Amino acid sequence: MIEGVIITQLDIIETPGGNVLHAMKDSSAGYSKFGEAYFSQVHCGAIKAWKRHKTMVLNLVVPVGKIRFVLFDDRKTSSGEFQEVILSKENYCRLTIPPMIWIGFQGLDSNVSLLLNIANIVHSPEESDRKTVDSIKYNWR
Repeated sequence: MIEGVIITQLDIIETPGGNVLHAMKDSSAGYSKFGEAYFSQVHCGAIKAWKRHKTMVLNLVVPVGKIRFVLFDDRKTSSGEFQEVILSKENYCRLTIPPMIWIGFQGLDSNVSLLLNIANIVHSPEESDRKTVDSIKYNWR
C-alpha cells in the first residue's frame, strides 16, 4: 500500500425509492477542506493516464459502474511502488490520494462509469503534471 493512500468503506442505505450512497463528511478520514466536487464519465475500456497533483488531495468515489485505479509512487521516499484499486457498487469505497502520486484509471463496466472527485482545492492546470499512458510502464490487461 502506498504511503498516504486511504481506502474508506462507505455506506449504502437501501430505501424503497432508491438507495442513498454516502461519499464524504467533514469528519471523514482524508477530508482536509472542500475546494470543489466534480464528476467524470469513463467509457468501457477507456484509459485515462497519467496525472499527478502537486497540492490537491483527491477523494474518489464510483457510484455508477466499475473503474480500475492505478497509482504509481515515484516520490523520493518510495521504491517506485504501484497500487491497484477497483471501485464499484460491489466495492463501494472512497479512495483518498495525497499529492505527488501518479494516477491512471480505466473503465471496466460495459456501460459508462461515473467518478466523483471531492477535492480539497479548486482544479488548476498549473497545479498538476501529465504524462502519456506509455510513459509509466503498467500492464492495463
